[in-house]
Amino acid sequence: MAKNKQPANGKRKESATNGKLEHELDALFKLPLPEFIDARKTLAAQLKKSGRRDEADFVKALAKPSITAWAVNQLYWQHREEFDRLIATGQRFRKAQTSGRAAKVADMREALDARREALAHLSDLATALLRDAGSSPTPETIHRITTTLEAMSAYASFPDAQRPGRLTRDVDPPGFESFASLIPGAGITKMKEEPVRVTSSQKSGRAPGLRRKAESAGGTSHLEQTRQAKIAAAKVSLQEARTLLSEERARALNLEAAQKKANADVKETEKHRRETEERFEKARLASEDAVRRARSIAAESKAAAKSVDVAQRAVEKESKELEKLFGESPAR
Repeated sequence: MAKNKQPANGKRKESATNGKLEHELDALFKLPLPEFIDARKTLAAQLKKSGRRDEADFVKALAKPSITAWAVNQLYWQHREEFDRLIATGQRFRKAQTSGRAAKVADMREALDARREALAHLSDLATALLRDAGSSPTPETIHRITTTLEAMSAYASFPDAQRPGRLTRDVDPPGFESFASLIPGAGITKMKEEPVRVTSSQKSGRAPGLRRKAESAGGTSHLEQTRQAKIAAAKVSLQEARTLLSEERARALNLEAAQKKANADVKETEKHRRETEERFEKARLASEDAVRRARSIAAESKAAAKSVDVAQRAVEKESKELEKLFGESPAR
């Protein structure tokens, strides 16, 4: 009985060892990029010392991630909720592509809008990550990160999708062949073989020829199915492109309308400015004229006051003279 238990114990030990390596690899790819090579050497040396030579060789062969791949890895490790939201939008889009619902295009558009929003948010997070790491991301760098994120979203529906969090290079989006594999039976026409009736005397002589025809028909059927699958995938991609084109056209029209409104607002503002300047100029001129008139009136008022004073003194003088004349006695 002890011999029967030993293999199970060995499997559990192997599973625990593999689980530990997975954890160590995750920890390696979580590190800041400048620390990767030294940490990789240390881990490989520890594995070799523990007698895990194959695992040590595997770790030693790991390539250092590019700066863009490292940024995508950090988005997975540090912003899992946002990363998973992007992956979910890709799965929703593929599900909408392969569905037969009448609202298929609307579902695809909704998934594309959600993916665009998730990509924009993750791009901002990646920019912040790179800046915190002492790097100044260029528009090209952010574009490569966004492309890889979009590819990861597309590959999420594939059975052999690349594991996130351990990228060492950028990832390109899938091609038509990969898209076709996601469309089971879409647009594929199955060819039916016509039964061939032969007599017993013909069977022996015509059997090789019939086999060759059957093989040829089978090959043709496979090629036709592959061609139809590619056509179906191309149609789906074309629909996606048309949807995006329609959205971008609508966006361009909205921007054009907004630009026209902004130009009209500028003209209206300029008109108000000119009118205000004209009113200000008129007010300034009126104010200057009022000041001049006030000064003129003040001068005239001053002159009039002076004339009144002179006239007052003249009246007083004449009054005194008149009183003097009345006070003198008539000559006898």
